[in-house]
Formats: sequence, structure tokens, C-alpha cells
Amino acid sequence: MKTVKKFSKAFPVCAVISFLIIAAGVAGYFIKGINYGIDFVPGLVDEVRIAPPAISVTYSGTATASIEASNLALDVIISGAGAENETKSFTFGQNPTVGDMVKALNSVEGINAVLLSGESSDSYGLYLDSASTSRLYSDSALKLYVAKEDPSVNIDTVRASLSSQNVVVKELGVDGNKSFQIRAAISDDSVSVEKLQDGIMASLHDKFGSDNVAIVKTDFVGSQFSNSLAYKSIALALVTLLIIWGYATIRFHWDFALGSIIALVHDCLIMFTFISWSQIEFSTTTFAAVLTIFGYSINATVVILDRVRENIRVVQTKDFRDILDTAITGTLSRSIITTVTTLFASISLLVFTTGSIRDFAVVLTVGLISGCYSSIFISGGVIALARRHWEPGVHANHVRPHENKNVISMPAN
Repeated sequence: MKTVKKFSKAFPVCAVISFLIIAAGVAGYFIKGINYGIDFVPGLVDEVRIAPPAISVTYSGTATASIEASNLALDVIISGAGAENETKSFTFGQNPTVGDMVKALNSVEGINAVLLSGESSDSYGLYLDSASTSRLYSDSALKLYVAKEDPSVNIDTVRASLSSQNVVVKELGVDGNKSFQIRAAISDDSVSVEKLQDGIMASLHDKFGSDNVAIVKTDFVGSQFSNSLAYKSIALALVTLLIIWGYATIRFHWDFALGSIIALVHDCLIMFTFISWSQIEFSTTTFAAVLTIFGYSINATVVILDRVRENIRVVQTKDFRDILDTAITGTLSRSIITTVTTLFASISLLVFTTGSIRDFAVVLTVGLISGCYSSIFISGGVIALARRHWEPGVHANHVRPHENKNVISMPAN
């Protein structure tokens, strides 16, 4: 028979240790604060593509001409004096290559399209720089770009070029049709969006050339939206805790539910203590790690509580702490193996990834260790304390008389 280890003797010590760690986290919040990512602060979001221009277009007519690019075609819009206000559409299907598109554009009176590169490239990849005007002039050429696979252009080189900027870079799309999302936080009210964008583009131009960088899309995240996202994140966490509390109460008993919730809150505070002192960026990705631990920790706790409920029916004892010790001992190997195998995955992400995924892995690793610890020591300690002080008619840690009957389960079950 497996020797029952007296885990309950460690409950008071573990409670003190956890209290000190959480107190350090509270102090860290006021001393160092939380390093909020740009998901939770106002900022700029640019999507850029890096490739050489494929077509140069000018217009020498007397009317006003402009070009617009859609997912299906290039539209040449001619209006004003000396024109019939018409739109000529050149679909990518009818003009499958860049060379074909150049010929089609030159068929419009006054348009002069010059092939710069990629004659046989797929015209479907043609795009404009949204930061420049789409109007055509005779003395200033409008550049059309085409998506191009270039091994030297990747997320690492883009991040390196922007190392002096406070930005987060994400890679979008696949090889041959790749773009980069650049998110920059506005931490100083004196810095305008235009100045922030100019600084980002200057760094990219220095690295890749001024003619090779085009902005595909620009968005601005205002302070109201960022604050709303923060409040919604907090509300989501609270609702998650409330649902878990209700589940544990229905499945087990109120004191079991209380132990489960306090263990989850404990894990959350431990992770935020780490986030505060390490100054790791708190973004939606790291928040996802916190919610992931909610699910992991409650699962580990429920396994122990289920064994406690089972042992109440079969273990002959009047001391509830003996039942807790027996349940924890019986599930200890399962708890350790589950935690260690999950740590293999999180540590692999920690070692082999960078950026926001690495931040996710770091927080997840801390949460996994905390979740295993709280399932064993925190939830059990809270349940034992609840039975001592808040159960009417039950002396100290004794088991309720009816709970030792094999045919009767917990009242709430």
C-alpha cells in the first residue's frame, strides 16, 4: 500500500510563501508597473510589403487620371476637362503577367507605363503604396509593386531594421505573398502619428531601399479602444472564474469550489508577479497564457477533488486532513507527470521561438509550475480551513458523519 504523505502539514508554510510572493507582486506593480504591449495602449498599425517596383506609370493628358488596385483588377479613372469621365478596368485574369498589364495600361491614351522588373511575374500580386497619392502626373511616376519571394526579406531582418523603434512586428501571408504588420505604441502625446510613421519608414528605407517599401494598409488604435480592450480582458477573466466557481459548486461542494477559485486566483497573481518584475510585455498573447492556465489548473485541481470525494466514502477517519493527504498522495504521480510533459512543450517554445510566442511560453511555464503547486497545497489548505471555521456542527477538521457512509455522496452532488 502506498505510504500516505502528510501534505497537510505544509499547508500553513505554503500559504505564507504564497502570500509573500503575491505581496512582492503588489509591490512590483507600484514600483515597476506592468509593461503593457501595444494591444493595450494607443498606437499605429502599418502593414508593409517589401519588394522592388514592377511598373512606373505617368500621364501626359489634359484630364485628371488616377489608378486604383483591387483584388481583381487595376482601374484607371480618367475625369475632368477634355475627358468623358470613364473608368477602364484591366483584370488580372485577362492580363495574367506584369508584362501583359504594362501593354494594357499603354493602350490608354496619355498613359505611359514602363516595365521595371518582373515581366513574367503574376499580375495578381500588383499593389500600390497607400501612403502615396494614386493620381498620375507627367513629371512624377506612380509605382506599382508586385509580390516577390526574396529570402533576404524576412521577419528577422525587418525586426533588425526597426530595433531602434518601439514596435512589434508580425509576419503575414506566405512566401511569395508576404507582408509585415508593424505595431507601434504612442507613449508620448507630443509624438504625432505622422512622425511615428515617418520614423518607421525611414528605418525600413535605410535597410531595404526607399523604392522597395510600400505601405499596404494603415490603422490607428485610439486610447478609447485600447482601454476598452483592457476592461474587456479583465471582464473575461472574471466571467471565467465565475463559471468555474459555479461548475465546482454544482459538481462538488461550496468549500471545494472556494478552494478551486482561490487556487486559480493564486496562479493568476503569481503570473502577474512574474510579469511585473520581469517586465515581460503584457499583450493579448500573454493574456491568452493566463487563460490557458485557468483551464490547466482547474483540471489538475478537479482530479484531486474527485479523489477526495471518493475517499470520503471509503477512508475510515474522522480527520478530514487525512482524507486530503490520501487523495493528494494518490494523484501525486499523475499531477507531476502531466505538468512535466506539458512543460516539455512550453520549454520547447521558450527555447526555439522569439517575440510574442516566446513571451507566451515564458508565462505559460510559470503558470504550469504554479498550477501544479496550487492544486496540491493551496486548494487543499483552503478547503481544510473552510471546514474548520465555517461548517456548522463540524468540529475542527472532522469529516461530517454522513460523509463516511458508502452509499451517500456529498450533499451538493
